[in-house]
Amino acid sequence: MSDLLCVEVEAGIATIRLQRPPMNALNVEIQEALRAASEEVTERRDVGAVVLYGGEKVFAAGADIKEMEQMSYADMVFHSRRLQSAFTAVARIPKPTVAAITGYALGGGCELAMTCDFRVAAKNAKLGQPEILLGLIPGAGGTQRLSRLVGPAKAKDLVYSGRFVSADEALAIGLVDEVVEAEDVYAAARARVEQYVGGPALALRAAKEAIDRGLEVELDTGLEIESMQFASLFATKDRAIGMRSFIENGPGKASFEGA
Repeated sequence: MSDLLCVEVEAGIATIRLQRPPMNALNVEIQEALRAASEEVTERRDVGAVVLYGGEKVFAAGADIKEMEQMSYADMVFHSRRLQSAFTAVARIPKPTVAAITGYALGGGCELAMTCDFRVAAKNAKLGQPEILLGLIPGAGGTQRLSRLVGPAKAKDLVYSGRFVSADEALAIGLVDEVVEAEDVYAAARARVEQYVGGPALALRAAKEAIDRGLEVELDTGLEIESMQFASLFATKDRAIGMRSFIENGPGKASFEGA
């Protein structure tokens, strides 16, 4: 895959770890490694949830500016689509995902964190979209995912100004879901998704698909997506197991097979 990224699996949770010190700058190589890692954890049956982690000191401080500075308009017409699709591959992992954020999550790093279902941040974390300070705008989903998470007015504030926000402000505006001590970030991220490991994998997949795709369309189409996903689950073993267990033993006691 790449020396800049690794995938480790323990107790049903895959950790996709960025490892390009000192700041995990997101160059083309690491972007393509993210795409490959997303495909790997999607296909692996022993993975029930995913943690995206940059390490103890920093999540990702943004794109590799030195690499991008040399690109022409023609180069970026091609590269911007590759960049977005690499991040979209992370967003489309059909399993619960969480970003474990320490230090900086800026620019592409913030955009990458937003591809996950949940975000756990260290108290010392700083998040933001500072592309405007380079004469640019976010190009890996930041204008779209940020506005969906925090609303258009707050997204415009962050994108127009390029300012960094603290972990506490990020929590207050809905950019992150939990703030913990720096040394507890990875453990807290695992704890957030470990409850889904061993659950009804196809139902979790359908729930994620219905919510995420539903946000992209008007309500009537979203309801149709939900209806189709709901009906499709009646072809699964887990639906039969869950209903039978509920009837015989009450709620929350089913042992699912992921099929």
